[in-house]
Amino acid sequence: MCGIIGIIGQTDVTPVIYDALKRLEYRGYDSAGIATINDNKISRCRSQGKLINLEGELKRTPLKGNIGIGHTRWATHGAPTKQNAHPHKADSVMVVHNGIIENYLELKNTLKSEGFSFSTETDTEVIAHLFSHHLAQSDNIKIAARKTFAMLEGAYAVALLIEKEDRIMIAARKGSPLVIGHGDNEMFVGSDAFSLAPMTNRITYLEDGDWAVLSDTTLDIFDAEGKSVERPIQVKDASASIVDKGRHRHFMAKEIFEQPEVISHTFAHYVNANESTVKIPEIDFDTSNINRIVLIACGSAYYAAMTGRYWLETLAGISTDIDIASEFRYRDVPLDENTLAVFVSQSGETADTLAALKACKARNVKTLAIVNAPDSSMQREADITLPTFAGPEIGVASTKAFICQLAVLFCFALALGKERIGFDRENELVKALLTLPRLMGEALKLEANLEQIAARLSKKENAIFIGRGLMNPLALEGALKLKEISYIHAEGFAAGELKHGSIALIEDDMPVITIAPKDAMYPKTISNMQEVIA
Repeated sequence: MCGIIGIIGQTDVTPVIYDALKRLEYRGYDSAGIATINDNKISRCRSQGKLINLEGELKRTPLKGNIGIGHTRWATHGAPTKQNAHPHKADSVMVVHNGIIENYLELKNTLKSEGFSFSTETDTEVIAHLFSHHLAQSDNIKIAARKTFAMLEGAYAVALLIEKEDRIMIAARKGSPLVIGHGDNEMFVGSDAFSLAPMTNRITYLEDGDWAVLSDTTLDIFDAEGKSVERPIQVKDASASIVDKGRHRHFMAKEIFEQPEVISHTFAHYVNANESTVKIPEIDFDTSNINRIVLIACGSAYYAAMTGRYWLETLAGISTDIDIASEFRYRDVPLDENTLAVFVSQSGETADTLAALKACKARNVKTLAIVNAPDSSMQREADITLPTFAGPEIGVASTKAFICQLAVLFCFALALGKERIGFDRENELVKALLTLPRLMGEALKLEANLEQIAARLSKKENAIFIGRGLMNPLALEGALKLKEISYIHAEGFAAGELKHGSIALIEDDMPVITIAPKDAMYPKTISNMQEVIA
């Protein structure tokens, strides 16, 4: 997930763009770059690797100008090299882009046949050449923008500069988030409101398919058909302090230690502590008619949804399926008016999950989104939204957002199953829920012990996680965490499946992490541990 920043300012924008890119580091990246216009000349500075490398390049080759764009890239097309880093240039046009242009090869081949030459392996360079081509033909920025974005298939967020237009910027989005920020004789473009927090709290959210022409004092927005549209300015309470890691070594550590607080905050919205009951926002359709739930998500959110399936089946007694969003959107899944489609996403912008949501809406299926980011696309698209209240999650690996997704899924299942399980059982479960912040705080005191275990694991090349029942998805999530944080190969398995082939992978020196609380599955899980030891 890349990051975009654009600024039309009154002073030198390079240091401001650089600071904004630092606030977008949480999105992950492998290269970065900035471009500015000064004295009607466009210049750029790019680097492979971390932003500190870009800082070094900027010291050697400073960029000046009151208008500029910046980008952090996570490679999708082309290797993570300086040459492939954004911004990309074609003639007088400079572009940064998030997303994937699905028809870029077709467009690239067409442009090549017309004499255009390419210097990178990226899909983004196609956008720059297309816009340059249409601008040369029409000599009209708006016509060039409309024609360019109409030709792009796939998901994208774009910010674009034109060399001879030192007070104009083009922005567009389809399937990838992009917001416009309003300042005093300044305008901003960003991947999200938090990236713009220190500069402005007055935000316009572009709708899917929108493109815009910005100056320092004006904003003209057009929809996918090229019709002029109005989008409201919303005042947000985002603060730059949100992206401060404080005393912690890194954002992930900070967010791990925030878990007791944020789960308490989430429970405050879904639990009546005085009555020991759950409460969820009013749903404007009859839930008693729902006889099937489909949970759809990606990554860690998928494992949270997998856990939620157990609760929906056990507490609510509703048949529940689960699907990976990137697979669901391309399948012809039978759905009817008694099906509820539930989408889980931290950002509310996950491209495959959002596309699956839109596909369900197109079939008049009831939709519910569990999201953490306020004012996200999923929140606006879904019939009902159940927010998590984890606060912005900066670390690439989900921690506190994952915990809050579990909390909301449990409360939702409990709310649907109220009549089925009875008042006394609901009271019992809610009282248990309310002990979690304290218990999580106690678990965090084990950090020193965990560091010792981590030191041993860090020397291993492979690891296996196992669990049964509710612990199966947590084993899968544990393996994912080890992979994405430490780059140690890890796999998660249902403990009962080890004997069906996977046990052959286990060697004498391979760590096997078993998640085994003393629940009904405990004896079975211990039996599986014995199989591993044997």
